Amino acid sequence: MGKHAFVHIELSADNLQSAAEFYRRVFGWQTQEMPEMNYITFDEGGGLGGGFNPTENEGNEPGDVVVYIGTDDIETTLAEIEAAGGKTVQPKTEIAGMGWFALFSDPTGNKLGLYTGQG
Repeated sequence: MGKHAFVHIELSADNLQSAAEFYRRVFGWQTQEMPEMNYITFDEGGGLGGGFNPTENEGNEPGDVVVYIGTDDIETTLAEIEAAGGKTVQPKTEIAGMGWFALFSDPTGNKLGLYTGQG
């Protein structure tokens, strides 16, 4: 994952099922509920998927869009972000059975994420 490409997009939603239905109906996206995580993933058909993140989670507001960037080493990338003037919003956190993520803000206040998969 050395290229640091965008790997996932999250759209915040008050009602996950309603949001998923909207994007299925209008754009034909495939969705999958993950009730154990209170999350619905989507596949938009072009290679970059994502999910609907509930606004009831701390720090999520209606209208928030978080783009995740792939990295092989979240801690090193967070250190580089902080050295360049960014801030860690949420440290490396496990996603059971999938990988890890972290959230950061860039010097202008944009909130983005980092992701690395298992394996």
